[in-house]
Amino acid sequence: MDTLLVMDGEVFTLDATGQLWVKFEVARCVVSAERPHGLKYSLTLHDETGARLLGFDNAHPIQEGSGPGARTRIQYDHRHTGERTRFYDYADAATLLADFWKEVDIVMQERSSGP
Repeated sequence: MDTLLVMDGEVFTLDATGQLWVKFEVARCVVSAERPHGLKYSLTLHDETGARLLGFDNAHPIQEGSGPGARTRIQYDHRHTGERTRFYDYADAATLLADFWKEVDIVMQERSSGP
């Protein structure tokens, strides 16, 4: 967890052209039902325009499904990929970092092998 906390405020460019960059925002918070791990975090990947391509955060709740018969699971830990938002099962800070960088690598590979 300390490694993640030290990264708060860091911005890293990921390619020689500076077109892809990541930003880390991490802080301790009160342990609660929404943030049982005591962290508030946002790990994001951005393109040259500043648009978020990928994000892992717990800044706001997301709800699974909608309409009649939808499950009522509400969770704060989630990930954004483009316009899609999905639950993220937070295990610990090390796993969060590993999962984030794994997804960053996937996005970078997709962009480099584009049309």
